[in-house]
Amino acid sequence: MQEFDIPFGIYLFYKMKKYILDLTLTANEHLRAGYALLKLTHEQPLPKMCPGQFAELKVDGSETTFLRRPISVNYVDEEKNEVWFLIHEIGDGTRNLGALEVGDKLNVVMPLGNGFTMPSSGDEKVLLVGGGVGTAPLLFMGKEMVKLGCRPAFLLGGRSAGDLMQLDMFRALGDVYITTEDASEGEKGFVTQHSVWQREHFDRIATCGPKPMMMAVARYAKSKGIPCEVSLENMMACGVGACLCCVENTTEGHLCVCKEGPVFNTNRLLWQI
Repeated sequence: MQEFDIPFGIYLFYKMKKYILDLTLTANEHLRAGYALLKLTHEQPLPKMCPGQFAELKVDGSETTFLRRPISVNYVDEEKNEVWFLIHEIGDGTRNLGALEVGDKLNVVMPLGNGFTMPSSGDEKVLLVGGGVGTAPLLFMGKEMVKLGCRPAFLLGGRSAGDLMQLDMFRALGDVYITTEDASEGEKGFVTQHSVWQREHFDRIATCGPKPMMMAVARYAKSKGIPCEVSLENMMACGVGACLCCVENTTEGHLCVCKEGPVFNTNRLLWQI
């Protein structure tokens, strides 16, 4: 296993070691049109990963893709020594990743960034809010919460029932609340309109998905005085804070989402909330 070696010692800013790994694909499951779940393993134990962290995946065989693709860690299966990545196939790079076959090698830099704050006790009530492919890192977070003795609550949204993925796994971990815009499953509307907000009190909120959704969740959290963390999906290229293309305006100035995030407490963000 090769430790990440970045010029100029940039990696010293990270708390966790980074690795460049040639992972082997054990499964490629197309959960719905345009979405591929890649499961990968290594001959050595995978490095420790935290919910909310991401990896940079190298794209081979594409004449138009020159940079790695940043993908959230969807799940870690310690027994099988597997890491999962949920790929939204929206361009040449991600379509190439979605076309990988079992046995193929994929070069990955991981783990990158900082993750979500985990519960301090089993009594803490945490709501995990996700939309679209933004639900991916919340599955891993829910799994790790269960290991800490905390039962997670998930609030998942999509345009229709067909947009909702991995529901069986979410339901195996905790309480699942659903909204769809066409009322094909769960309550009709957006995640911020679900009745659970009125029925339940939560000590903390974590969210990932489209920016308007996260901003709406952050506004609600602020109005109720609930700590809230968001996982930003700014355009990333290098993944190590060198290229400065993913900067976000914060109370501490312009910070690189790939290095200081991707998870931020919303109090650090200069969103209009």
